[in-house]
Amino acid sequence: MTMESSQMGMPMSDPNAWATAMNNLGMAPMNMPGQPLMSDFDPSLSMMAGIAPMNPMMPGLGIVPPPITQDMPVVKEIIHCKSCTLFPPNPNLPPPATRERPPGCKTVFVGGLPENATEQLIVEVFEQCGDIGAIRKSKKNFCHIRFSEEYMVDKALFLSGYRIRLGSSTDKKDTGRLHVDFAQARDDLYEWECRQRMLAREERHRRRIEEDRLRPPSPPPIVHYSEHECSQLGEKIKDDSKFPEAVRVLLTWVDRGEVNRRNANNFYSMIQSSNSHIRRLMNEKAAHEKEMEEAKEKFKNALAAILVQFEQIVSVFRAASKQRAWDHFSKAQRKNLDMWRKQAEEIRNIHNEELMGIRREEEMEMSDDDMEDVPECKDSDDSGPAAQVEALKEENDSLRCQLDAYRNEVELLKQEQGKASVAPRGEEEATRQQQLSFLQQALQGMQKQLLKLREELKLKETELERSSDEKQKLEGQVKSLQERTLPFPPAQSHRVETAERDDRGSEERDNQSSEAATTAVVSCSQEKENLPEKGPPSPVKSEREALLVGIISTFLHVHPFGASIEYICSYLQRLDTKIGTLEVEALLGRLPCTFRQELTGVGASLEKRWKFCGFEGIKTA
Repeated sequence: MTMESSQMGMPMSDPNAWATAMNNLGMAPMNMPGQPLMSDFDPSLSMMAGIAPMNPMMPGLGIVPPPITQDMPVVKEIIHCKSCTLFPPNPNLPPPATRERPPGCKTVFVGGLPENATEQLIVEVFEQCGDIGAIRKSKKNFCHIRFSEEYMVDKALFLSGYRIRLGSSTDKKDTGRLHVDFAQARDDLYEWECRQRMLAREERHRRRIEEDRLRPPSPPPIVHYSEHECSQLGEKIKDDSKFPEAVRVLLTWVDRGEVNRRNANNFYSMIQSSNSHIRRLMNEKAAHEKEMEEAKEKFKNALAAILVQFEQIVSVFRAASKQRAWDHFSKAQRKNLDMWRKQAEEIRNIHNEELMGIRREEEMEMSDDDMEDVPECKDSDDSGPAAQVEALKEENDSLRCQLDAYRNEVELLKQEQGKASVAPRGEEEATRQQQLSFLQQALQGMQKQLLKLREELKLKETELERSSDEKQKLEGQVKSLQERTLPFPPAQSHRVETAERDDRGSEERDNQSSEAATTAVVSCSQEKENLPEKGPPSPVKSEREALLVGIISTFLHVHPFGASIEYICSYLQRLDTKIGTLEVEALLGRLPCTFRQELTGVGASLEKRWKFCGFEGIKTA
């Protein structure tokens, strides 16, 4: 800010008047060299203490001082304008409070203006902060100032707290205390939002450019088929370096459907050239496998050499641990030797396990190769369903191979014949189609037989498992019954002796009871061994059926009006999915005293239901 010391409202030759004006504003009066004019100045008249003496007429003072560091305290000085003077606030007072800064704020609120302040005065004071866009002055002592940039608001806030005086007047209407704060304006918010949207667009554009730059390049387009391109592609396919790109073009042409009768020979030659690269690829693969095997062998030899050195180190530690050398070492040396020996043995063991793992892998690979080369000998016991399944599989594979061979022969014959007569060609095609249809029918029949044999094999396996389980259970029950029958003879003799002492009537009863017990045990053992020679056969044949009878009885007891066989089977299949409707219905039919079938409903709603009648059978019995 340009300071003009010559234009003052009062002559500087009158120091008493200057001191009076300073005293009225609460400032310490000072003379030109910066010394106080009045020695008996009253400090209680709201003057500010602790301000360094300065010359109020010193030129070059600006409103906004240069940027200062955080270590240096901010010192506000007196500011002189053309028609007013600004006096700094007391530095000991806290800084003036301000509201939160709105986004994009360019407008400030200025309060505490003198009553006689004009718009020209406001422009004179605040134009040094920056370009002023607009001023809205109120009839009261405040106004709003809108700057062109946001950083100018910070400069205007620097004047908050200053005391302003118009000229040299001490009238109350010519003085005031400035209060500068942020103001919220719609224009500022709108410009800030526009700027944010512009930045977002720029950011999206920059991100899109970055993504386009980092995106991998798209593959070159595939040329369309033509005779010229076909001839060039045939030459490229023969070249090893250009083969991958040429094969991609050939695959695209075939997928597009470019093959027809005219260019079939050209495509056949290109496919044949592609097939010729298989030998080269197999040779490359063999070379790489050879290099890998050599690298494995080299690694194994190096590991074995390292292991030998580890063994030598461990043998050195063992030799040092013997009585001859061990006694000559100190206690600390023995401790270190023992620790080193353990570490060496651990490392040796790790390397040894690694080497043994490599050797085991090689042995497994060798055994796999032997298994593939030497076919397994079939046992005589495999002549059952498993052998038939294997034979059917082999026959199925052979039929498939024959079918593929027939198809290839048909395609080759079509290409070789070219422009042959229509009638013979139709007859040959008909015969070959008929042969193919016969082969397909035979293949389908073999597949159906294979599926049937698999199902039969599964059923036989399940039956075998059930029979083995029942056999084990029966053997266990027979053993338990035999163990129970062992103590009967001594008990019987003891009873006989006691009966002779008492009376013979009790002896006869004891003999009868023992005979009844033995007959019951024998009958139980005979039932467990499935010997139906004695007694009528039981309707419940196995423990599984007994368990089903119990579950069905409980289920039907809960349903007193009966339930259909489908409903009962749906409940049982939640427990065991192998249960069938026929099995359950046959079991219920064998127990007429426990379960009864009744017809319910009329006409189309007629339904067969099973009911539980076990309690009625007990009452009648």
